[in-house]
Order: sequence, then structure tokens, then C-alpha cells
Amino acid sequence: MENTTDGTWDTLPVQLHENILQTLAELNFRHMTPVQSACIPLFMSNKDVAAEAVTGSGKTLAFVIPVIELLLKREEKLKKMQVGALIVTPTRELALQISEVVQQFIQKFPQFTQILLIGGSNPIEDVEKFKDQGGNIVIATPGRLEDMFRRKSDGLDLASSVKSLDVLVLDEADRLLDMGFEASLNTILGFLPKQRRTGLFSATQTQELEKLVRAGLRNPVRITVKEKGLAAAAAAQKTPSRLSNYYTICRAEDKFNNLVAFLRQHKHEKLLVFFSTCACVEYYGRALETLVKKVTVHCIHGKMKNKRNSIFADFRALKSGILVCTDVMARGIDIPDVNWVLQYDPPSSASAFVHRCGRTARIGNHGNALVFLLPMEETYVNFLSINQKCPLQKMSPVKDVVDVLPKVKAMSLEDRAMFDRGMRAFVSYVQAYAKHECSLIFRIKDLDFATLARGFALLRLPRMPELRGKTFPDFVRTTVDTDTIRYKDKNREKQRQKMLAELKEKASLPRRSFVKNKAWSKQKSKKERRKKVAAKRKHNEGSDVEDEDTTDLLNDTRLLKKLKKGKISVEDFEEGVTTSGTKSKHKTDEELP
Repeated sequence: MENTTDGTWDTLPVQLHENILQTLAELNFRHMTPVQSACIPLFMSNKDVAAEAVTGSGKTLAFVIPVIELLLKREEKLKKMQVGALIVTPTRELALQISEVVQQFIQKFPQFTQILLIGGSNPIEDVEKFKDQGGNIVIATPGRLEDMFRRKSDGLDLASSVKSLDVLVLDEADRLLDMGFEASLNTILGFLPKQRRTGLFSATQTQELEKLVRAGLRNPVRITVKEKGLAAAAAAQKTPSRLSNYYTICRAEDKFNNLVAFLRQHKHEKLLVFFSTCACVEYYGRALETLVKKVTVHCIHGKMKNKRNSIFADFRALKSGILVCTDVMARGIDIPDVNWVLQYDPPSSASAFVHRCGRTARIGNHGNALVFLLPMEETYVNFLSINQKCPLQKMSPVKDVVDVLPKVKAMSLEDRAMFDRGMRAFVSYVQAYAKHECSLIFRIKDLDFATLARGFALLRLPRMPELRGKTFPDFVRTTVDTDTIRYKDKNREKQRQKMLAELKEKASLPRRSFVKNKAWSKQKSKKERRKKVAAKRKHNEGSDVEDEDTTDLLNDTRLLKKLKKGKISVEDFEEGVTTSGTKSKHKTDEELP
């Protein structure tokens, strides 16, 4: 294991507790990684640490071991409700993973308890669990942790519990700031005692992270771990040295066919497939379940609530399978034996590219990553090489590619749910493309919408601002009336038919005409008055969410009026409502409290 080890545990300048050494032996961690040998002695000798190391370099043990050692050194034993250590991390999956590692180590220290505070569960249950079992070590996501500090009325005084805090760890610290948790972190830091040890661990350093270092650490020791044995020119490479990084060029209409062919050729391996949006994961994930036979396919994205934790656990336990996901799985997640990371869509930020690749080739293992690029996107390869020190090599075209898009179209014709998913996926993809960080390379004006729509196996083009006023002779829409496509779910189809009947009934009602002898100016002033009242109400309520809902409602009302007047068809009405909902709901895939 050259380049990944830095001596055995007994070579550390500090002595580890015999129970910790025993656990390390049981887990078969015979040697340290460089980040572990650098961080553990400093942390244990009461230094604050800001550590940067490539993804997959063993950062979790670099803070879990010192956390337990520091708690063991306390003069006064921790009581049930006293928090001695706090580990904050951006996503639920990463928190679960850290919790598993901590649990393995504290099995031999029954005096310590740990508690996991993450989104996706009832906060009252967390309050009751804390009151019942306590939590000397708290592992949490920022949103849920901030919420717990406000639960005094429910009988939990977390602010008092953290007065005994010895050590704070911010894992994937740069991602915590990326995901907009800065306000939550500032609130949390305000409750914590100043006399404590603090560790920041990340794969990349950012300007925002520098601010956090200055605000939360006292004269920190900075640790930057680079891998040994690399040529001088590649010394700053941000991906693991045992990672083979590839790219392939294919047209938009061939992209999904290439992906399916590749997955069929690697059935017995473990693969992650990254898409840019939640809607794309829902759509393509369902397609892959049908098209790649005898393989377990799981889907994870940020808009999932309770299911995410169990899906993540199931996939980790698999020997082979496919996980279709968004960037919610890009950071810090340790899934055993991932052979390939496939990036169907390049991520919105270049740093996320590196983190996605880092889900394979972890702790000295070999791994492979492949990104699918459109011909117009090939300059992204040079950009990554310069901007992220991440060189890619071109892969020869995938062999035995079969056209599976007719099968995907057939799935949409058989079930309206699949048809809806395809339309939402296309709209969300275009919106994500328009917001890409590398706007000089990923330019929406370069997109060939007809070819793209064929690649999405759409039956017809959605109505959206980007397509307004344009014609697409290269795109042949289906001859089937898409209004006749039914939901396989009988209850859902029953509701749809009921809604269509109501719309038809409303459309057949006689049009309301204005009173002839009423002045037009007065009618107009009444309309203006209504607008002012609505604006005032909106201003008083001051809610962004309600602003979005109001906009959607106004759009839907306008569409309904057009339907009544016969200016648009029922199909146009349905499409307009779907597109408007997608526009307001499409956000970045982030961890929610």
C-alpha cells in the first residue's frame, strides 16, 4: 500500500488507548494514512487543526480517534446530558457514516453515548431520545442541530448541555459553506464555549473557509496532505493517484444509449451514476431499472425525505449494483468497493467534479471515473486539467451500443407518470445548464434542443421560455395524442379524469361579459386596485415561498382563462401548469433540515 500509508499506529509520538488500538486491529486498519499521522498527534496535544487532504484519504479516523482520546483525558467524567464532542457535517449520509465509525470505537467505552441528529426524521423523537439516552458525542447536520437548540419548550436545553464541550469538528467544512449553512453555523458557534479544541477537515480550501478558520480556531495548525510518489508536475493533483480518470465524447441523442451499453458491460461491478438534477435521477433511474436486467438499481436525490437513509444503507451493503444520484452523494461518502463513477452530466461546479470522482479509489484502492461530454463541451477537459489539477484521458468509444430510446418512449406511452418525469427532467436539465458555473463552455445557446429532446426520448417538446417562438423540424413528435396517455396508478388516473372533467365543464360555461354601460377606465382601475391589495398582502407576509406560490397561482389562473376562451387546448393547459411548477420547484440539490 505504497503512497497511502505512513507507518503503524505504535509509531505515533502519542500513545493511543489500548482499546482504540484493539478496535483498529479488529477493523484491519494496520497502517495510518498521512492525514491520520499528521492530525492525530496535534489534535491530542490540544492544538486546533485545519486539514486539507484529497478525498478518500482517511479523514474520518483522523478526527474520531482524537475525539475519543480527548474525552478520555477529561478530569470530570461526562454526565448523561453533557456533550463533550460535536461533529457537524453537511449531509445525512455522511453523518450516518461517521456515526457508524464512532459506534465501532465506543463499543469498548460504555461510559460514552452518542446521538445522531439529522433531517428526515421527527425532531420530537430526537428530543425524546436525547432526554432518555443522552449524548456525550453528537453527530449532526447543521439544520437539525440548530433546530435542537430551539427545543427548550419541549424539555431539551441543548445550550446548557454543550457548556461542557471539549472538541468541535466541522467535516467537509467547505461544503458546509457551499450549501448555504453559514447562518446556521454562526448560530451554533454562538452557543459553544470558546475554550475548546476545533478541527476543520475538507478536501479543498476556499476563501469562505479562510473566514471560518479565522473566526473559529485559535492559532490553528494547517495541514495539507499530498500523496507521495507523484511527479512534480502532478504534485497538486486533487484526485487520488490510483484513480484512472476518463472522458468520452458523444452526441446528445447517443448519450443515454452509450450509458446503457456501458452499464450492461459492467454488470458485476459497483457503479455510481451522477445526474445534474433530481428530476433527471427520477426519470433515467426508472428507465435503467427496466433496461439493465439482473442488476439492482437504486436512486438517491436531495428531495427524498425518509427513504434516503435506508437506500444508502442498502447500496453500501451490495457487492454489485448501480446508484443513480445527484451531488448529494458527491462529498465524503464512503461506499465500499465502488469500481466506477460515471458522470452523465458534468456538475455545475468544477470542485464538485473532483469530489464525485473521489467516491472511488479510496484508501489505496484502484478506481475509475468517466464523464460523458457533448462535442461542444470538449474544452472542459483542458479547463479541469488547469483549474482543478485533474487530468483526463480519452476513452475509446463504448462498444455494442444499441438504440434503447424507443423502449423509453414505449415506457412513457404506457404510463403517464413516466411521460411526466421525462418532461420535468428535460426542463430541469435545461435550467441547470443555464446556471452552469463554467458558462463560457456550457452555453445554453449552443444546445441543439431537437437532438437533446431525442436523447431524452421525449414524445413531444415541453412549452418553456427557452423554446418559445422557435421551430424544430429535426424533432418528430409522436402521432399519439399525449392527452390520452393514462397513469398506471388507477387512483392517480381517476383524479386526472376528474380534473379534466371539471376543466371541460368550466370551459363550456358561458363567458362572462362586461356591463356595456360601465366605463372601461373604471374596470381598469378595479383591476389595478386588486393588484395593489395583492401586493400589499404579499409585502406584509414577507415570504419568498408564498411569492413563488402566488406567481404560480397567477400563471395557472391566466392559463385557465385562456382555456375557457378557447385560445389553448386542454393539452396546452396541462403542459403550462407542469412547466410552471417545475420552474418554481427546481433548486440545487442540498441537504434540508
